[in-house]
Amino acid sequence: MADAPISDCEVRDPRIRRTRQLLQSALQTLLLTRNFEELSVQEIAEAATVNRATFYDHYTDKFALLAALIAGGFHKLLYQRDVRYDAACPAQARTLISAVCEFLEMIRSSEMCSKQSPFEPLIDAAILGTIRHVLARSLCAAEHSGALSSEMVASAASAAIYAAAKEWHRLPDRAPAEEIVPQILEMVLPILQLAPAASVCATESDEALAARS
Repeated sequence: MADAPISDCEVRDPRIRRTRQLLQSALQTLLLTRNFEELSVQEIAEAATVNRATFYDHYTDKFALLAALIAGGFHKLLYQRDVRYDAACPAQARTLISAVCEFLEMIRSSEMCSKQSPFEPLIDAAILGTIRHVLARSLCAAEHSGALSSEMVASAASAAIYAAAKEWHRLPDRAPAEEIVPQILEMVLPILQLAPAASVCATESDEALAARS
């Protein structure tokens, strides 16, 4: 059973991956004409041509499926943009921040989301979890001797990135993403540099920020 939507993007078994793709595609199609609150697990399973028991083999409920659908879309964008993060160079978070801003634009303007009301908390949780996963995967691989754990640094940085990007997206007269991304990066860098591996590239990152200001 999937405990988090992140795992859908890393499943190696083609049968499991195919079943989850069927369920997510079925939900996405149903949401074009139906309200999420009205949908039952049985309807989603039937649309995906699987039985109810199979649904519960992969997701705890329809909310977990929706979270996986959103997280999967964000992971796809990260893959298409070749977004990577190396704990030795915190400035690489720039591409991740840019992808967050782009995905917020995409998800809010999609036909699927425009018809639904309860999406925001699920969108928040799915995107935030994905950002944290991307950061933590690199931070946890680094040597850590400080008081803060890699998970704490990743959680704090991901919360800052998403909160800032979301606030930017709410503004009716918001600046272009390419203008706000360096500002968010400058705010987040001190958090990322709390990880020991970040010191390797800290001077380079500071100089790059100074050159852009």
